[in-house]
Parts: sequence; C-alpha cells; structure tokens
Amino acid sequence: MRTTLTIDDDIAVLIEQEVRRSGGSFKATVNSLLRQGLDASRNPQPRERFVVTPIAMNTGLGTGYQKVEDLIEALEGPMHR
Repeated sequence: MRTTLTIDDDIAVLIEQEVRRSGGSFKATVNSLLRQGLDASRNPQPRERFVVTPIAMNTGLGTGYQKVEDLIEALEGPMHR
C-alpha cells in the first residue's frame, strides 16, 4: 500500500536516527517501528503492582491522625490559621 504521511519534525529526527543505527531503509524502519507500536498497543505489558507500605503516625506528641487540628497546633503553634 502506498500512502503519504506528514511526520512531525521531532519524530522524523528519531526515525532518521533509527535508520542510521539499524542500517535499514527508511521504509523498512518505519514499517518496523509501526509494527512495534501497534503490537505494544494491542498487547500491553502487565505493570508491576504498586504497594503502599504504611508507617506509624505516632509523632510522639500524644496525638494520632484522628486529631489533625491538635497535631497542626502542636507543630505550628496556636496561630496556624
């Protein structure tokens, strides 16, 4: 299939760099990159699960996270508002 594309300048630079790196033709390089991109969008890699590690909220000030106003006042003083 023959078609005409307008390629953004920054993408054209990256394609030209890949052409030089791979030693292939412009056409072969563009087709390869399009295949890679289409394959990646059809078969996304599973992401590693993000795990949150809880920490104790004990500040040593005798307040817990339930008493936020008391904690702010203890840290910033009575004029925190």
